[in-house]
Amino acid sequence: MFAVYFTRLIFRALIFLMILYLYIFHKDVVAGFVGPGFLTEFGLREGLWILLMAGMILHLLPKSFITMSGRKSRPQTYVEPEEPYDRAELYRFVQVMNIKSWQVMLVWLCFNSVFASMYLFKIIGDAEMVLLTFFYFLSDLICMMVFCPFQSFIMKNRCCVNCRIFDWGHFMMYTPMLFIKSFFSWSLFFTACIVLIRWEWSYAAHPERFWHGSNSTLRCANCTDRLCRIKQPLQEKYQHVHENIRVYFGHRL
Repeated sequence: MFAVYFTRLIFRALIFLMILYLYIFHKDVVAGFVGPGFLTEFGLREGLWILLMAGMILHLLPKSFITMSGRKSRPQTYVEPEEPYDRAELYRFVQVMNIKSWQVMLVWLCFNSVFASMYLFKIIGDAEMVLLTFFYFLSDLICMMVFCPFQSFIMKNRCCVNCRIFDWGHFMMYTPMLFIKSFFSWSLFFTACIVLIRWEWSYAAHPERFWHGSNSTLRCANCTDRLCRIKQPLQEKYQHVHENIRVYFGHRL
């Protein structure tokens, strides 16, 4: 799984670099992604749309080759631990994670409201919003494999497998597409909303699937994905540096 997702990260990086190249030298091509005439002929735009849409369909299918981070919402991956777990502790976990997830949503919407305002006031155009979307497309896997600011600064979860908001990724990726009226943009954004709604419904109906205390599949000892090979050492190094800085300034004060 690590090899698959690392390959996907490289592939997304290449796609973003291609879009960046087109933006610099052929800006009209990038703007044309959200222009009229979709599917009148098959080209780069249609190929990328199929690729982006397929990524979301995989998350909606009952059986698909994706990380346990996404599959944990499904009943077939739930394994109740041998030892009994405390339902009250589960509900406390749900409450805390819900508060943190809404903090993430607030930060995300406020951050993107800047780009939305710039677009509505015509400071930036369609090409810039498409470029931003593909930057988010790349950043989604960077957050999974290398570093996630939401995990480090807000959610404080151990890894993606234990992440409360893992399937918010597509909604975040296609947020810029909400503001552009076209089939390309709105089909991606509203499909992402379906992925988000399905995830939130599963979390509300079956929270026990999302906590390592009530789902033994999510425990490190049972993890087969190992997507944290890069992120975990970096996170431990960051925490070590942060602690040293805190101690240093604590002594100075």
